Amino acid sequence: MTNAVVVSRSDGLDETPGDDDFMAWVEAALAGRAARVEVVIRLVGVDESRELNQRYRDRDRPTNVLSFPAELPEVVTAELDCKPLGDLVICVPLVAEEAVERAISRAHHWAHLVVHGTLHLLGYDHVEDADAARMEAEEIAILAKQGIDDPYIDRRN
Repeated sequence: MTNAVVVSRSDGLDETPGDDDFMAWVEAALAGRAARVEVVIRLVGVDESRELNQRYRDRDRPTNVLSFPAELPEVVTAELDCKPLGDLVICVPLVAEEAVERAISRAHHWAHLVVHGTLHLLGYDHVEDADAARMEAEEIAILAKQGIDDPYIDRRN
């Protein structure tokens, strides 16, 4: 069995990528790192994003992507063909807004956020500077293979 990506869309959200796009972006992030895993992607509006960000990160504002690694006991995952890696929650209106603000392709921004979130599910983090540099380098390399420019280039200039 290969990797699985399950996409759940909140009602009333327009202009989201197709399931095949999400699968390709997750696969790109997983390449050489994990196999036979499942990632659930929940596409939400501003209110749900804000609520989850408040509940789990104590920040009272929406955020572009939240990552929730699966924490199941080995006794459960050993019986599964496809191990749950975790869930990504992506705020659709915020993705569109950020793409416009940064003058980048909406599809490229979606790809970046899915890769970024998937790396979080794999244990990458960016709290410490060294970890952030490592994670960003991984994201840049993964996205470059997809023909997508460095998403951090403006921040470094």
